[in-house]
Amino acid sequence: MAAASDLAPDPVFDPWDPAFLADPYPAYARLRSLGRVVRYEPTNQWLVPHHADVSALLRDRRLGRTYQHRFTHEDFGRTAPPPEHEPFHTLNDHGMLDLEPPDHTRIRRLVSKAFTPRTVEGLKPYVERLAADLVADLVKAGGGDLLTDVAEPLPVAVIAEMLGIPEADRAPLRPWSADICGMYELSPSEETAARAVRASEEFTEYLRHLIAARRAEPGDDLISGLIAAHDEGDRLTEQEMISTCVLLLNAGHEATVNATVNGWWALFRNPAELERLRADHSLIPSAVEELMRYDTPLQLFERWVLDDIEIDGTTISRGSEVALLFGAANHDPAVFTDPARLDLTRTDNPHISFSAGIHYCIGAPLARLELAASMGALLRGAPTLGLVAEPVRKPNFVIRGLEGLRVET
Repeated sequence: MAAASDLAPDPVFDPWDPAFLADPYPAYARLRSLGRVVRYEPTNQWLVPHHADVSALLRDRRLGRTYQHRFTHEDFGRTAPPPEHEPFHTLNDHGMLDLEPPDHTRIRRLVSKAFTPRTVEGLKPYVERLAADLVADLVKAGGGDLLTDVAEPLPVAVIAEMLGIPEADRAPLRPWSADICGMYELSPSEETAARAVRASEEFTEYLRHLIAARRAEPGDDLISGLIAAHDEGDRLTEQEMISTCVLLLNAGHEATVNATVNGWWALFRNPAELERLRADHSLIPSAVEELMRYDTPLQLFERWVLDDIEIDGTTISRGSEVALLFGAANHDPAVFTDPARLDLTRTDNPHISFSAGIHYCIGAPLARLELAASMGALLRGAPTLGLVAEPVRKPNFVIRGLEGLRVET
C-alpha cells in the first residue's frame, strides 16, 4: 500500500457530490486503497480513512481541536476568522469540544460533576415514557415523519429538561442548533456563517437570562449544577457555562436525531435484519451500536497538527489539518468483518462514532439510552412500521442525516 497519495483529477472523495453523499462507503473503500493518508487540495486537508490511524490520532496529543492554546493565528500560518464571525467563534471556542488541556481538563471535570452517570440513569423512566408517548401519537395518526414526530422531539426534550429550559422556550432550540452546526461542514458559505452568527447571538442572549435566573433561584437542573460546580477554587465562567449549555444541546441531540433516522432507513433497506429485530427485542443494545457504525451520523472530525507527525513515511507538518474519517474507519475491513453488511448481532464492534481520547462524547450514555428507548417504543408500539417513500438525504457531509423519513403504522 502506498504511504500517501494525492487524489486523482476525478477524485473518489467528493463531499459535495449528491451521489457520494447518498452512499459514501464504496468511495471510502477506494480511498483506503490509496494509502493511510491522502492529500485533498479542495479543503487543504489530509484525509485519514483507516480505523487504526483514526483511533490513534484521536488520542495523539500532538494534534488538537484548537491551536490557540499554543500559537497565534500568524505563528501557526493561519488567517484569523473574519471579525463579523466573532459571536459564533466566542460561543464555539469556549466549549470543551474545541478546547485543549488545561482548559479542556478543567471544564470537563466541572461539567462531569453535574452530568453524572447517575443523572443519566435517573432520566431513564422519563425518556422511555416520552418515547412511548411520541410513538403512540404516531400510531394514532397512522404514520407521519419519523424525524419530526419521534427522532427530533425526544432528544431535544430530554436535554432541554436536563438543562432546565422551560417548555414554552424550546421551539427555537432546534433551529438555533441547526444554524450553528452548519459551520461544522466543509467550507461553509457566508450565508451559512451569517445564520450561525445570528443563532449564536440569540442563543447566547437567551442563556444569559436563564443563567441569571438560576443564580437567583437555583433548581434541580443541569444549569444550576453547572453554576454550583467547583473544584479546588475553579468555577466555570459565564461564557464557559453558555458554551457548555449550547454544546450539550447541540451534541445532545444532533447525533441522536440523525442516528435514529439513518438507523431506521438502514433497517428498511435490510428487511431480514429488521424482522430479526422485531422477533427478538433483546438485540436492541447491539442494534444501536451496529446502526451507529453502519451509517455514521458524524462522518468527519478535524484536528490541527501542533507538532510534526509521520504516517507511514509521510511527514505532516505543524500547521496542517487532518480530517479523521469516522465513516471510513467504521467500515474498515481490517477491523470489521464484512463491514458493508448490516449485522445486528455484531458483538466485536469497536466503532468510533462517539470519538475517542479526551474528547470522547460525554453524552454517549444518554445517546445510547435515547436510541434504545425510541427503538424499543417503535418495535412495541408500531410493530408493522413501514416506509412510505424513499427519503431525501440532506446535502451535508460532516453531519449525516435525512430531510425526513415518511412512515406508516
